[in-house]
Amino acid sequence: MTTETQKYQNVLIEYPADHVARVSLNRPKQRNAQNTELLYELNLAFNDMAKDDNIKVVILAGVGDHFSAGHDLHQPPTPENMSAFEPIGTWCGFGCAGAESRMGIEKEIYLGIAERLRNFAKPTIAEVQGWCIAGGLMLIWPCDIIIASEDAKFMDNTVNMGLAGAEFFNHPWELGVRKAKELLFTSDFWDAKEAHRLGMVNHVVTREELTEFTLNIAKRIARQPLLALRCTKEAVNNAQDAAGRTTVMNAQFALHQLGHAHNQQEFGILIDGNSDAAKMSKAAMYKK
Repeated sequence: MTTETQKYQNVLIEYPADHVARVSLNRPKQRNAQNTELLYELNLAFNDMAKDDNIKVVILAGVGDHFSAGHDLHQPPTPENMSAFEPIGTWCGFGCAGAESRMGIEKEIYLGIAERLRNFAKPTIAEVQGWCIAGGLMLIWPCDIIIASEDAKFMDNTVNMGLAGAEFFNHPWELGVRKAKELLFTSDFWDAKEAHRLGMVNHVVTREELTEFTLNIAKRIARQPLLALRCTKEAVNNAQDAAGRTTVMNAQFALHQLGHAHNQQEFGILIDGNSDAAKMSKAAMYKK
């Protein structure tokens, strides 16, 4: 296995087998909570994987006990800390006034990166252990295959924060309509066994088996012709988009921004001031 470390501070790149890359979130002390630097480095890593025609499959993983605790509420994206990176989208300079700034930032770094991962033109496999919360779902759901360890736990607690679900709203397709409503309304965890029953996860294995099991599937995929893999992935994604996924995603993103604007006006922060997150003072860093 070869490892690439020079270019990245928050992402670890490894090449565990021929034609296979492993991209890992590398902030284990923060439970791989996603700050601006991590997300832009992740996007850069996938750009590098796209340019390398020797790579056919990319595994997305997390270093440490947890895949990702979601967005880092202690280091939220701002125009200042985004200015060091090449933009992904074209919405605005992110320093524009009021709700437009927040919408531009989240359209860039949250929805934008998730959509780019989803449309990445090579097969991707998410390798998930421990917590995978809200923003964590926005990284694994764009992947083509999800392998979870038995200790994996999933949650989208954004309704508890006073928002209409995460920015990448794939819930109805991942969980089914009724279960999506239940899990969003309650902000409860669901475990790997339930995720597998719902069809969100392809396989559940022990923690000890997780990396090897995932790599073995990646090796099997890597034996296929790259063009056929690209075209097949695009065909399946097209089927989902033809059923209205993109329209739903855009409409929900607008509702999510309405929640931010309302909470900013009502509580002076971007989430509900009476929410558990606000009571734990995590929302303090989200003040404008």
